[in-house]
Amino acid sequence: MSFKLTDEQLMIQSMVREFSRKVVAETAAERDKTKEFPADNLKKMAELGLLGMMVPFDYEGSDSDTVGYVLALSEIAYSCASTAVVMSVHNSIVCESILNFGTEDQKQHYLKDLAMGKYIGAFALTEPEAGSDPVSQQTTAVKDGDHYIINGTKRFITTGKNSGLVIVTAKTDPEARHKGISTFIVTRDNPGLVVGNTEDKMGLRASDTTDLHLEDCRVPAADMLGKEGEGFKIVMKGLDGGRIGIAAQSLGVAQAAFDAAVKYAKQRDQFGQKISKFQGLRWIIADMATEIEAARQLTLSAAAMKDSKKRFTTQASMAKLYASEMVNRVTAKALQMHGGYGFTKDYPVERFYRDARVFTIYEGTSEIQRVVISNNILKDKRTTK
Repeated sequence: MSFKLTDEQLMIQSMVREFSRKVVAETAAERDKTKEFPADNLKKMAELGLLGMMVPFDYEGSDSDTVGYVLALSEIAYSCASTAVVMSVHNSIVCESILNFGTEDQKQHYLKDLAMGKYIGAFALTEPEAGSDPVSQQTTAVKDGDHYIINGTKRFITTGKNSGLVIVTAKTDPEARHKGISTFIVTRDNPGLVVGNTEDKMGLRASDTTDLHLEDCRVPAADMLGKEGEGFKIVMKGLDGGRIGIAAQSLGVAQAAFDAAVKYAKQRDQFGQKISKFQGLRWIIADMATEIEAARQLTLSAAAMKDSKKRFTTQASMAKLYASEMVNRVTAKALQMHGGYGFTKDYPVERFYRDARVFTIYEGTSEIQRVVISNNILKDKRTTK
């Protein structure tokens, strides 16, 4: 399938590309060193409408389609993967989940502020003993009058420290499995939400990843997202969209690494000629370009299926699986082409290589994507005891 982008999509791509290369890229390397959260970038992105891209105009969003969002997100990732992952979780999971399952009051009260960038959203599912198996989570929510009391610990939460709103999953029926999980909108104003340890990570260093402790956290019953027991369904739908976002991030980082490698190959002299003249490296460049294009088509296909209101779970997992594995191969080859220089911080491929590594892990590992894909193909589910 070949994609002909609309004028609007091309405009979004061009606008975000210019902003990303001029503004976001300027501080990306320094943020990688200092781990400074890109708050100033995000403020400017909010002004451009990038923090509510798929949110309707009625809720202060940009009312973009998913294809336009993928183009924009990949352009941000090209310059700074840390900024892109914040944008991805905020748009793909937080805003989309409230848009799809929130009440009108929740949309008016929370979605508008998210779309305008008044605060950044986070998504708290993973726990110390519940990663790929979310049904094993231990966080509980107990009804207490017109509130719920939530207790538990969430781990590896993107933007956990700098977010103003968190979608939290918790068990409202500990005896049930999938149908025992519910989701809640928790803000910094809710007593009992405590930020824990911030991870010192290999990559995406300007994006904070933290523990969140919920200690008798009182949340109004009106801030339950969806109905009681619908949490697993809400999470899975959110992750479908989120996986398209990870694929888009992978595309951006891979394209940046590829462009850096091509530029270096055209400049580097060895054995009396540019290394781009050597057949071995030319073949590597050809393979890199082909893999990036294949991932782009998979990602755009998944985005287009989402826009057409078709079921896109399998396509989202395929895009995430292939693109995240692809970016690890491409960044490794780009670093190798730089030789010893690629192993230093004088060249950006070192950062691209580190940033890319987590893409096969978060929002569902490559192994989990293969489970999702095969389950949908075979129309059954294998379970282990």
